[in-house]
This record gives sequence, C-alpha cells and structure tokens, in this order.
Amino acid sequence: MTATHSTRMLILGSGPAGLSAAIYGARAGLAPIVVQGMQPGGQLTITTDVENYPGFRDVIQGPWLMEQMQAQAEHVGAQMVYDMIVDVDLSQRPFRLTGDSGTIYVADSLVICTGAQAKWLGAEGEQLLQGKGVSACATCDGFFYRGKKVVVIGGGNTAVEEALYLTNHSHDVTLIHRRDSLRAEKILQERLFAHPNIKVVWNQKIARFVGGGDPEGLVGVDLIDTVTGKASHIEADGAFVAIGHQPATELFAGKLPMDEGYLLVEKGTTRTAVPGVFAAGDVTDKIYRQAVTAAGMGCMAALDVEKFLAEADFEALAAE
Repeated sequence: MTATHSTRMLILGSGPAGLSAAIYGARAGLAPIVVQGMQPGGQLTITTDVENYPGFRDVIQGPWLMEQMQAQAEHVGAQMVYDMIVDVDLSQRPFRLTGDSGTIYVADSLVICTGAQAKWLGAEGEQLLQGKGVSACATCDGFFYRGKKVVVIGGGNTAVEEALYLTNHSHDVTLIHRRDSLRAEKILQERLFAHPNIKVVWNQKIARFVGGGDPEGLVGVDLIDTVTGKASHIEADGAFVAIGHQPATELFAGKLPMDEGYLLVEKGTTRTAVPGVFAAGDVTDKIYRQAVTAAGMGCMAALDVEKFLAEADFEALAAE
C-alpha cells in the first residue's frame, strides 16, 4: 500500500540550506518534512576540515557539522525522511511529489535545496586524493595551502577567479588549461596575466593526480600536452579543479525558470515563478556557493514560506 505524507512545508535536500529552512520552519510550527535525497547532509559530508563556518574557533569536520544541524532540526520538530524525489507535479497546490520509494508527498509549500555538485575531471587519483590536496573550492580550502605551491585546472571565470584568490595564500600559483586561450572575461584575464605570482600552462590536460608521503597527500600532477602528446609533471601541494558546477535541478526542467540549470528566484527573496515554491542554497546560487550563504538562504526560504502560508490561509478564510 502506497504511503502518503501531507505537510505544510516540504523541503528537498538536507545540506545547510535545507536544514536551516527546517530549523526555522519547525520553530514557526510548520512541522516540515525534509526529504534528504541522494546525499544526506549535502556537499559538506565529503568536506573534511571546515575553518570558515562562523561560531567555531577551531577547525571542525564537515560531516560533524551536518550531524549537528540535523540533530538541531529534529530537536525543534522537523521530520527527516530517507528518500529521493523522482516526480514532481507543481501544476496546482497542494503540490504532489513522488519518492523513489513510491511514497507520495503532498505539500502546501515546497522549498528546493537540492544543491549543486562540482564537476570533476575523472582523472586517475582525483577521487582518492579529494580532501588530501585535491579540492573544488579555493575559498573553502585555500587557507590550508598558505605558502605552498598550488595548481588550478580550468579556463573559465571560475578558474581565473580561484587562481587570483589563491594568491592571497600562495606565492606560486599555476593555471593549467587544455586549450591555448581562456574563456574567462577579458578583465579577469588581464588581472591574471598581470599577476606576478601566477603562471599559465597552455594545451595541457591532467593525466593523473599524484599522491605520496605518509599520510598520503597530493605531491603533483602528471600532464599530457593536448597538441604534441608529450608527458610532463608539475609538483604541487594543492590542486583545485575549477571546471564548473552542476545544479541538481533535472526534476524541474520545464517546470521552473532556470539560468544554466540554476533555479531563478525573485531578487532579494527565495520565491520562484510558481507561488508556494521556493529555492535556496547552491541550487540557485552560482556565485558564492558557501555553507554559510546557503544556510542564510535557508532561513530566508522558511520566512518566505511562513509569510506565503499565512497570506494563503487568510485568503482561504476570506473566501468562505
């Protein structure tokens, strides 16, 4: 027999945005249900050292932080469900969603916090050395490479911005690009080429991320020339893959307006084009993509939901 859950507030995703929305929603008496998705806890569950989340003097672990957020959300009344949504009907309220388990979720409001995942190269050693020298976020991890040699892989705005940011910590930054020209905006390119601590290596692709030492960490990258096929090696303590992010919005294609896969929201709010549907965190943020900004947007979403439902209830009473 198919199970059905009805709720005033349904949240998709259990990263900082989803859990913050759940905390605020629960405290407002909305008894939110959080569908945790494929990766409960979001991207922070695969992040080891976290040093830039406010409130903690010492380095904390990403999985621990998400455990604490979930425990707080449950403590104030949010319900966690281990499921993944496979179908969405936003044509009328209450919204109707179907889980991979077959469970039906009926919701008066929906908060989408499904996040975005960094794109990876798929090169040898990349997955093994993630968190051990290989990263996809210079803002998150650059501090740990103060005074060390780092490389950035990519050729777009993200790669150039990451390379420039890393010069705050490293005097030796190398940008590796598989072509002979960058796709980044001209003004960013000018800043990059003018910086004395950045050098660019053209027509090179990563063949392997090389580990070594005890405990094992990144010691360099093996390269292949995309024109000549010649192999080479660059020593590095840190490697930052900066080839873009992929927001988890496939479910909403054709149902909600997007920009390069990111859900569009009304400026200064978390409201999407469909009344009662809200979006928060990396799923709608292509610029900042930080745990603290995602958490802030989760708070905004819950407050937007509370206001929306109060207005909808008032209108329903007035119509009786």
